[in-house]
Amino acid sequence: MSLKAKSNTKMRIRAFPMTMDEKYVSNIWALLKNAIQEIQKKNNSGLSFEELYRNAYTMVLHKHGERLYTGLREVVTEHLVDKIRVDVLESLNNNFLQTLNSAWNDHQTSMVMIRDILMYMDRVYVQQNNVENVYNLGLILYRDLVVRHGCIRDHLRQTLLDMVARERRGEVVDRGAVKNACQMLMVLGIDSRAVYEEDFELPFLEQSAEFYRLESQKFLAENSASVYIKKVEARINEEAERATHYLDKSTEEPIVRVLEAELICKHMKTIVEMENSGVVHMLKNNKTDDLGCMYKLFIRVQEGLKTMCECVSGYLREQGKALVTEEEGGNKNAIQYIQDLLDLKDRFDHFLHESFNDDRLFKQTISGDFEYFLNLNNKSPEYLSLFIDDKLKKGVKGMSEQEVEVVLDKAMVLFRFLQEKDVFERYYKQHLAKRLLLNKSVSDDSEKNMISKLKTECGCQFTSKLEGMFKDMTVSNTTMEEFKNHIQTSGTSLHGVDLNVRVLTTGFWPTQSATPKCNVPTQPRNAFEAFRRFYLGKHSGRQLTLQPSLGSADLNASFYAPKKQDSGSSGPQVRKHILQVSSYQMVILMLFNTRENCSYEEIAQETDIPTRDLIRALQSLACGKPTQRVLSKEPKSKEIEPNDAFTVNDHFTSKLHRVKIQTVAAKGESEPERKETRSRVDEDRKHEIEAAIVRIMKSRKRRSHNLLVAEVTEQLKSRFLPSPVVIKKRIENLIEREYLARTPDDRKVYTYVA
Repeated sequence: MSLKAKSNTKMRIRAFPMTMDEKYVSNIWALLKNAIQEIQKKNNSGLSFEELYRNAYTMVLHKHGERLYTGLREVVTEHLVDKIRVDVLESLNNNFLQTLNSAWNDHQTSMVMIRDILMYMDRVYVQQNNVENVYNLGLILYRDLVVRHGCIRDHLRQTLLDMVARERRGEVVDRGAVKNACQMLMVLGIDSRAVYEEDFELPFLEQSAEFYRLESQKFLAENSASVYIKKVEARINEEAERATHYLDKSTEEPIVRVLEAELICKHMKTIVEMENSGVVHMLKNNKTDDLGCMYKLFIRVQEGLKTMCECVSGYLREQGKALVTEEEGGNKNAIQYIQDLLDLKDRFDHFLHESFNDDRLFKQTISGDFEYFLNLNNKSPEYLSLFIDDKLKKGVKGMSEQEVEVVLDKAMVLFRFLQEKDVFERYYKQHLAKRLLLNKSVSDDSEKNMISKLKTECGCQFTSKLEGMFKDMTVSNTTMEEFKNHIQTSGTSLHGVDLNVRVLTTGFWPTQSATPKCNVPTQPRNAFEAFRRFYLGKHSGRQLTLQPSLGSADLNASFYAPKKQDSGSSGPQVRKHILQVSSYQMVILMLFNTRENCSYEEIAQETDIPTRDLIRALQSLACGKPTQRVLSKEPKSKEIEPNDAFTVNDHFTSKLHRVKIQTVAAKGESEPERKETRSRVDEDRKHEIEAAIVRIMKSRKRRSHNLLVAEVTEQLKSRFLPSPVVIKKRIENLIEREYLARTPDDRKVYTYVA
């Protein structure tokens, strides 16, 4: 732009005339109109922009702004209609986007120059009359007269949509031309997305929805779930990249939403339940990565994770049920039962961590499912205790203390899922008692560690008795030392018996309420009586009751086997062994000191051992491994029958001098025992429920039935889930015993009777 300066002119300031005649105004406008037209034709090099600005300033100053504004609109309209629109229409079938883009760039450039000339009008007239500024006026006219002109608008939309469709099919398109057109539509919206939205985005989203609706059906019919997921992921990335690179960035979110709706939402159930490739297939075949891809895809959509989670839950429950269901009357191997559950938990924890990003919903679902099927089998508390017992016993082959610790931590996870923790406590107490009394614990540290885990989980009330059992063991050691000193100083005879007594506090240990009968032989009985006198002499007012079911003994045994005929010496050959046996086995074996043989009936009558324990003891002695058969049985069979007869097995041989007679292992209780344990648990629960009711009523003073039941359940759920029927019975019982009373006006409301 060159400004031609006239030579020999002096700068002088003169006032504009206050009024301007019509002719002068017409001349100024003619000058400005011509300049605008020249700018539109790109012939602006010979124009003096300073002069043009001054002329426009003059018109506005003398209140001719409206004429200038109207004239501008007419000139721009004329140029757009007669020149630009015609050019664009002619190019509809040849270089359409390039022509439109070129015209748009020229129009923008010319409008910037025109705006500069008419700057004063923008500042004064436009502001006062609240009309569009010069540049925006140019945009509006271009929008309405060119871009939104009938067939141009339709052709532009169709061209853009066709180009996107072609690229989706894998063809190469001119991304730059599409980008320019989209930017133009955004600018024509003047601070809004309306033009871009109406003229391109909405039709684009509709076309995309239709395209992906058909593609998803084709994909699903032809591919497995994992391939489909990868294709969807690729399509979403492709569309997001397209929006970022040559559509408008703001289109990314809506187009991705369309894909999520068409490719994921509408087919969620089909994908997760797909046979031989859906979620169940992935879980069965440990397809961690595929599950991870599905999780990432489904987290994008509402209800996505829920749909996936339901499928995972269904499979997990089915697997869990299969593990905990037992044949009618059959006993599963407790150790294997719990190990299978732990393996299942490990598998799903792996999926949770590797595939589901430790998602809270999946975490809660997996925990809920384990709680559901673990409690389907009412033997679970017993089996879990047996499993822990197995890990804490001496002689766990191939496991270091650290490995045992890891397994116990996992077992504690299952313990959390148990609803009947009080049943577990009862069994745990029985198993711990055997470990302590038979000296089978792997180490005191491991035992105490396990108790501290239970304490953390359930509080000190839960473990107080278990801790009491340890205390008894320590006190018993001290007592035995004192007893041995007493024997030496007093010269008391123990009749050749080396006695070791454990004094157990009744409340702590799982001793039977009715002491099992058993006729202990004279020698050990006399030794025990000596201890009883010593103990009661120290602790007056206490009672000592012998518990033969938990004791053990070492017996010196001599076997007289006939000499082989070829040997020169005569008479029987004596073989001596030390037999490590239970108290019941000792009682049985000592009968054979005075007789050659004994029938089952005689043994039962003379020993008075409870039938079940007697059968187990005889099975161990007569039906165990050949190296442990101290007795012979007639007739020979694995079961003990009432008409069996027993003799000492003089052919008994063992390489070991000290022979441990293994008791037939009871893997879990028998049904009668289980029923007895259940009835004891139910009895204990009655007291716990009553205590909870009284505690609540004492603090509340007055409570309605439903609220009281809810509070009692809440208080006791850490130990067991009391049934509302049982709670109601306990409330009735407390009313009878006058701890509570019904209110006269409402029988469903109780008050506390102080």
